[in-house]
Amino acid sequence: MTTELDAAFGAIAAKLRASTVRVVDERERGAGSGIVWNADGLILTNAHVVRGSSATIETGAGKTARARLVARDAQRDLAALRVGDAMGLVPADLREGAPSVGELVVAAGNPLGFVGAVSAGLVHRSSARWVVADVRLAPGNSGGPLADASGRVVGINSMVARGLALAVPTATVVSFLGSPARPERRLGVALVPTAIGPGPRRVAALLVASVEPGSVAERSGLALGDAILGSADPRRQSVLDVVRAGRRLTVTLRWPEDSRAA
Repeated sequence: MTTELDAAFGAIAAKLRASTVRVVDERERGAGSGIVWNADGLILTNAHVVRGSSATIETGAGKTARARLVARDAQRDLAALRVGDAMGLVPADLREGAPSVGELVVAAGNPLGFVGAVSAGLVHRSSARWVVADVRLAPGNSGGPLADASGRVVGINSMVARGLALAVPTATVVSFLGSPARPERRLGVALVPTAIGPGPRRVAALLVASVEPGSVAERSGLALGDAILGSADPRRQSVLDVVRAGRRLTVTLRWPEDSRAA
């Protein structure tokens, strides 16, 4: 009996590993896991894993490819990436219904650098927001699959709370993919609170401490040392009131989807 269980668990683990990839943020600020969602090269992971506009995908076989961000929802902690070269990626088997309390589930991912690690546990709670299970997760598991005993994905592992794993349900992921939301707007600067002006007339501002190469901020002309006072036009939130070297000016943000950004 033990031999049969070992064989069954090994088969589930192999199935999940085939559809699980390692995801490295574009500026290598962190790494996590991802799920191959379909044969077109769509990868699902957590929003907190991918903070830029692209990431590097690495398969269990060691193949790597660049993937671009196509959708992101920080509130639901979800991000979708797409690779141009499918690299022989194997889509995950998805489960439509939610798992039941007490059901066996298996998590796969790359915790602490261990590629293709798996752990198992039982579902404690299942709702529209979270699938909660006593599965052991560690940094690097984020974005990887939580699956049932047949290897069908029931959620995307997101975080640990009070020793229990929290995964975003598959139904929530499907809803996220079906929404028309575009990738989250990201300026590409580091801001530090400050105050400018003489004596009692000093006003609060945000000091630009760094500007990422190729970012919206750089394309728009924001520079290191600029002090952002706010929006220069309340009707147009993309027009900033800026002080540069003591001189007041406005900066129009050139978002990629904006027709003004040629």
